[in-house]
Amino acid sequence: MILLTGCAGFIGSNFIHTWLAGGNEGVINLDKLTYAGNMDNLTGLQGDSRHQFIRGDIGDRELVTRLLEQYRPRAVINFAAESHVDRSILGPGDFIQTNIVGTFHLLDAVRGYWSQLPDDVTASPSRQNFRFLHVSTDEVYGTLTATDPAFAETNPYLPNSPYAASKAASDHLVRAWHHTYGLPILTTNCSNNYGPYQFPEKLIPLVILNALGGKPLPIYGDGQQVRDWLHVEDHCHAIMRVLESGRVGETYNIGGWNEMPNIEVVKTICGILDGLRPRVDGHRYVEQITYVKDRPGHDRRYAIDARKIQKELNWKPKETFESGIRKTVQWYLDNPEWVAGVTSGAYRQWVVRHYGGQE
Repeated sequence: MILLTGCAGFIGSNFIHTWLAGGNEGVINLDKLTYAGNMDNLTGLQGDSRHQFIRGDIGDRELVTRLLEQYRPRAVINFAAESHVDRSILGPGDFIQTNIVGTFHLLDAVRGYWSQLPDDVTASPSRQNFRFLHVSTDEVYGTLTATDPAFAETNPYLPNSPYAASKAASDHLVRAWHHTYGLPILTTNCSNNYGPYQFPEKLIPLVILNALGGKPLPIYGDGQQVRDWLHVEDHCHAIMRVLESGRVGETYNIGGWNEMPNIEVVKTICGILDGLRPRVDGHRYVEQITYVKDRPGHDRRYAIDARKIQKELNWKPKETFESGIRKTVQWYLDNPEWVAGVTSGAYRQWVVRHYGGQE
């Protein structure tokens, strides 16, 4: 049994689907169900005894302690986070509370549980075979110029947004709990994920749904911000590999080896939609692109050097951007009920507020 946090969200829900499809042991899914947490992301798991959902906050130490003592997991994977840069600029308090304070309470509850596990390596779980895996982001490293080498695990932390700063702080807490208390931790820092079940405040689902809805496709600044794109299923398999074979105390960067400017991502999606779901008026989706004022402190380029995880753990992504983005567009086209549910309330309110009425 493993305990997962934040797995009604995008990456976490994909992890559960991937984990259980692989025939692995059961999971306890602790999620607060904030705006991006969606039980529809877990469709198909109802009645599956391997998935136990608990609504709750990682900052609720009493609850976390009770779950640890009840289920006796051999590992904890922390996906729980406030994760959107724009929201962190508008309201950083939630990011401080969840990503820093919440991670602290979770870590300390896990430390208490781990400290009383038996030393006998044949026990399951034991102190020796227990793991705490913390899922983080490449944004903790700051920004790159066009000629800088990609982020390696040895790069200094230089976060530029409230979101990135809160995740950097959580990474430091995890590291400290290992070096001070001996908690057996692993940390992963990933590049930009995309795929099924992503809340449509992020670039790729926002563009897909706005395009289909005949709405503007908002592009910050000149659209030349570069990101390394990682399909979420590749990310999930990488996390599994780190959990089972990663060296305790180590950080592993997980990237897709797919650097691309935002404007090219949007044009690629438009081209796919032109083929799969042409506009009824005969126009092309690219005509809906609208350039908007850049956000404050917008990092210019992220790129992940994923050679460490490939060398040590024999992992590399299976999806190219071309294959992954086509699968992603098709998923949104094939799941209108999910789209209708997620766009009925919180998404629309966010778009109206953030883009000044541009729904």
